[in-house]
Amino acid sequence: MYILGLNAYHADSSAAIFKDGKMIVATEEERFTRVKHWAGFPTLAVQFCLKEAGITLKDVDHIAIGRDPKAKLGRKVAYLLKNPGGGWNAVLDRLKNARKVASLEEEFHKIDPSVSKALIKKKIHQVEHHRSHLASAFFASPFEEAALLSIDGSGDFTTTMIGIGKGNTIEVLDSVDFPHSVGLFYTAFTQLLGFPFYGDEYKVMGLAPYGNPLYVDQLKDVLVFKDNGLFELNLAYFRSAKSGIVSYGDDHIPVVAPLYSDYMVEKFGAVRKKDEPLNQYHKDLAVSVQRITEELIFHILNHLQKRTGLKNVCIAGGVAQNSVANGKITSNTGFKEVYIPSAGHDAGISMGAALYVNNAVLKQPRQEAIWSAYTGSSFSNEEIESYLISRDIPYTRYSDEQLFDVVSERLVNAGVIGWFSGRAEFGPRALGARSILADPRRADAKDLLNAKIKRRESFRPFAPSILQEYVGEYFELNEPVPFMEKVFPIKKEKHSIIPAVTHVDGTGRLQSVLKSVSPKYYGLIEAFRQKTGVPILLNTSFNENEPIVNSPEHALDCYLRTSMDMLVLENCVVERK
Repeated sequence: MYILGLNAYHADSSAAIFKDGKMIVATEEERFTRVKHWAGFPTLAVQFCLKEAGITLKDVDHIAIGRDPKAKLGRKVAYLLKNPGGGWNAVLDRLKNARKVASLEEEFHKIDPSVSKALIKKKIHQVEHHRSHLASAFFASPFEEAALLSIDGSGDFTTTMIGIGKGNTIEVLDSVDFPHSVGLFYTAFTQLLGFPFYGDEYKVMGLAPYGNPLYVDQLKDVLVFKDNGLFELNLAYFRSAKSGIVSYGDDHIPVVAPLYSDYMVEKFGAVRKKDEPLNQYHKDLAVSVQRITEELIFHILNHLQKRTGLKNVCIAGGVAQNSVANGKITSNTGFKEVYIPSAGHDAGISMGAALYVNNAVLKQPRQEAIWSAYTGSSFSNEEIESYLISRDIPYTRYSDEQLFDVVSERLVNAGVIGWFSGRAEFGPRALGARSILADPRRADAKDLLNAKIKRRESFRPFAPSILQEYVGEYFELNEPVPFMEKVFPIKKEKHSIIPAVTHVDGTGRLQSVLKSVSPKYYGLIEAFRQKTGVPILLNTSFNENEPIVNSPEHALDCYLRTSMDMLVLENCVVERK
């Protein structure tokens, strides 16, 4: 049985295919369009998934989309009636999107005209946004029973949902409705700090360690914790939603309207201008926003843990990408085990909607937990060689053992490496399939990377990929982190050994690398360990102000327009001498 899952007409559009309950392929549309957070119908991702699965649209038994326009319809109407001067344009915008969702058969018919629209319509399941998030985390987890949290900006009029997962069921316990949203809270202050683009929130998280949390108490007037374990916003600090929150133009690029009100500006200062340098106030505000967000997450989770009595928790949604908060959950709540999928953000909606249909609707047996994010594009050595020859690019092809030796040697000698290996990752993190690598022992590695390739803000850290059996030797916490979804404190005695991946506050956003999941990447790190004694590589995404590279062409073009020292395409190596 084949189930096709979709995140469509929403930021981070994506597609995934499950065969008999097992995810066999998943990818984001942006990898093909080369436009970050692309938000239209994922035509290219669907075509890729069908091709990789070796099937046609006729072979798909069920189509699951992570969007249900009918969800909370009564509450949406009530909101409009309470806000007669505002909200209408926002709702009309969503209704336009709802009509697109309702006519999915038109888009599928374009992909395969031989399949009738009537037949496609019969296959479609609409799954509420946050139930899709919950399913993406719980049904992919190793837990038979767990507490569940989905938390983001907004989807289907919900911003936060809590529940319990047991076997093939998800029971929703409670939720928070729009416009009360910790995602929108974080975004409003992201904008105030001078980062206006969709997805810029991670910059505030990176800036936070440079400040002092002086404004947490003041922020408690903005983000109000409730006795039931949930929260609400003081809406005086936020612009009316009358003109919408996120809009999508004909280019399908999500644009976030300014969320802050004049009152927020009055209380927290003017919006930082584009070229205005970051001062200490900005840093202090950033850490205060980060700190109160963490406190809210712990507030929700502690109430959820007491309510359910469970020790396992599964989390998804855009706020679940806050890796600093994620790394503190087991130390600040009653939960002992945490599972967050590789695509915890909205791209994971495609995976979650398909899992919800498979497990909760069709009651099919659950499959093994998902520990691998490698479900995207892949290319053989022969395909790569043919491409390099067509571009007249000199290269050398090595065996695996030779490759590990050559690449690790270049890393030891200050090389910056473009590493393209195996299937591309599903989600926003490079996990050793489409990565740029460097020696973490070099204090100047961060400057080298920014000079040669990234050209990004100096306060943003780079991440360590570490062999899993050495996590306890280098980090204060020893938990599996397969998807680089948590930040842990690095042991003080190791700061000077791996300065390039030790953030200013002594932490690192690690990826723990398992040999059984990432054999080739593991082999390279092990070769580096044998030469240096350090079982870690600096790992950042293989891109330059664009989506992560998806093909040999993207990788080669990025290599040629930057100053990286070596490009590795599977076993083929291109070098600057």
